[in-house]
Amino acid sequence: MARRSGSKTPKKPITWKALKRIARMYVYIRPFQGEFLLGMLFLLLSSSSNLAFPAFLGDLVDAAQNDPSQINPIAGTLAALLLAQAVFSFGRIVFFERVAQRALAALRQAMYSHLIDLPLPFFHNRRVGELTSRLQSDIGVLQETFTSTLAEFIRQIVVIVGGIALLTYTSWKLTLFMLAILPVVVVLAVIFGSRIRKYSKQVQDASAESNTVVEESLSAIATVKAYTSENRERDRYKTATQKVAGLAITGGILRGGFASFLILGLFGALVAVVWKGTSLIASGDLEAGQLFSFVIYSGFIGGSIGGMADVYARLQKAVGATEALLDMLDEAIEQDSAHEQEGSYPETVGAGTSAIRFDGVSFAYPSRPDVPVLQNFSMDIPAGAQVALVGPSGAGKSTVVQLLLRFHETETGALFLHGQPAERWKKWDWRKKTAWVPQEVILFGHSIRENIAYGRPSATEEEIVEAARQANALEFIERFPEGLDTQIGERGVQLSGGQRQRIAIARAVLRNPEILLLDEATSSLDAESEALVQEALQRLMAGRTSLVIAHRLSTVRNADKIAFLQDGAVQEWGSHEELMALPDGKYRHFVAQQLK
Repeated sequence: MARRSGSKTPKKPITWKALKRIARMYVYIRPFQGEFLLGMLFLLLSSSSNLAFPAFLGDLVDAAQNDPSQINPIAGTLAALLLAQAVFSFGRIVFFERVAQRALAALRQAMYSHLIDLPLPFFHNRRVGELTSRLQSDIGVLQETFTSTLAEFIRQIVVIVGGIALLTYTSWKLTLFMLAILPVVVVLAVIFGSRIRKYSKQVQDASAESNTVVEESLSAIATVKAYTSENRERDRYKTATQKVAGLAITGGILRGGFASFLILGLFGALVAVVWKGTSLIASGDLEAGQLFSFVIYSGFIGGSIGGMADVYARLQKAVGATEALLDMLDEAIEQDSAHEQEGSYPETVGAGTSAIRFDGVSFAYPSRPDVPVLQNFSMDIPAGAQVALVGPSGAGKSTVVQLLLRFHETETGALFLHGQPAERWKKWDWRKKTAWVPQEVILFGHSIRENIAYGRPSATEEEIVEAARQANALEFIERFPEGLDTQIGERGVQLSGGQRQRIAIARAVLRNPEILLLDEATSSLDAESEALVQEALQRLMAGRTSLVIAHRLSTVRNADKIAFLQDGAVQEWGSHEELMALPDGKYRHFVAQQLK
């Protein structure tokens, strides 16, 4: 079955432990607690005025029989009550909406700020769709809870408790009779309804499965025909649709039974209450207006009891959404970049001394702890040197770059940056000194100008243009009618691979880094684009400590030193000429394969 990105909000039981945890969310409401309390006051006044209606309607009926002069005053009171309820309802909605929207905006900002500070391994174990679902659907569930569900829950509690109290005051005999019948009928209706909803969900799931059969077979129609599987796919779809039909028929039977039950149960209970009330009127224990009020109150109470199941289910979803958000907020962040300031860096080394040194480093990715990537890896890169990493796929070349960017920490061994242990550097400070040009360049769906300036947002127009020129990007940028203001679409889809690479290089040029990390920056380019990108890279690497990962000989042969990696360790180390002089050298074999 096809999987969709994101995730549905789970329902969680409403326990005391869950409520204590949810109370942490109050920090986002606290700045607006005055308006929240006003909204609660309006909610209580609205619910109370709602309860007063049946009593005055009953008085109106009694006035028509006993004292007609009271009809107009009572009608005026009802009109004033109606106006008051309209004002209270308006105030409740406005204040709850204001509090909810501003509190949830603060929650969204806190969630995103926390997400963007989480370490890279966290994102390796999560789908982007799941994370965006947390920001959208789960917070949307909380929005519904704050603006309507919570108010509805409180209003129904007030109606049930207040309604029963008023019924008891009106006629305790009829109240006992009603409570013996109506709640039982309502509870059975709720159980019946939940059973129908369960079947409706099963029908939806089965229908989705049948649609998946159609989607899979038609999207792979060439394969279906090539392997003469038309009849197999027909049988799959027939089985799926018969399952949908069977479930839907059972659901139809249940809905028919539910309709009959409502007619017999609810209306039967109402008839029984009216019958008992008329008997009390005949014996002089009840007035006609009181019976009229009693029936309306009974309807209020029955409706509130019936609606409690749906409200409770929505509150369970709110608990699930809140716990999912809190679980994410409890994840340990990599660094607090929101409050990070330029600090005092450890002492920088001069040219010719060690800029980067790996000393017996071993590492495996957290998602694959049983698969070592680097094993006793050692390498010393002098300041200002250009070092190329070559070797077969899976040798650990890209992992070296990941460790240098401090996306991951070493397990054993030590990493030294500018002669200092890596732990002495704040990640924020160290990354400020680096620039990274990855194999798969990811650009943002903004203008070319914004993408180049991403490395240094404070750059001037002249600096951006100069960076584009040095990256050999200015010639194609100037061909666009809007130049630097050209919008490049999501992930830069409106640019070619070579153009995206040159934008990424311009970004690195503008950053003016001390350490340059190039990960297969020319591997997927044609010859013409590669020549332009290679020229820009040589210009960028001049005078900088550079680590280059490449398979192409043209990219690595001019490096000061070449490290040949295999099985997570440096097998050979030296210049191109030195490594080519090794009779049975691995690098020499690598070059021979390239020349073929």
